[in-house]
Amino acid sequence: MSTSRSTTRNRYPAEFKARVALEAIKGNKTANQIASEYGVHVSQIAQWKKQLLSELPHIFSGHKVQEQQNQEEVTAQLYQQIGQLKVELDWLKKKAARFGIEP
Repeated sequence: MSTSRSTTRNRYPAEFKARVALEAIKGNKTANQIASEYGVHVSQIAQWKKQLLSELPHIFSGHKVQEQQNQEEVTAQLYQQIGQLKVELDWLKKKAARFGIEP
């Protein structure tokens, strides 16, 4: 009889990952020390460290600022469309009520 254990993946918050990766980048402790301190596997720390180092140049590029502005423009346009549709719907409801049609 074989017993199968289902393993669930741990999900860590982004702040935790950043803290651990930054600790690894500092180099004050070995990967094994960091792993035992935070309860994370050494290979996971190496992956987070690699990811952090690859993303660092983008932090200062201004790309995120442009992306956020684009998102705000899209949101404003969508709110404008919602407002316009609401006005049209209210107008149609008034007209339908005038002719005795239930919306």
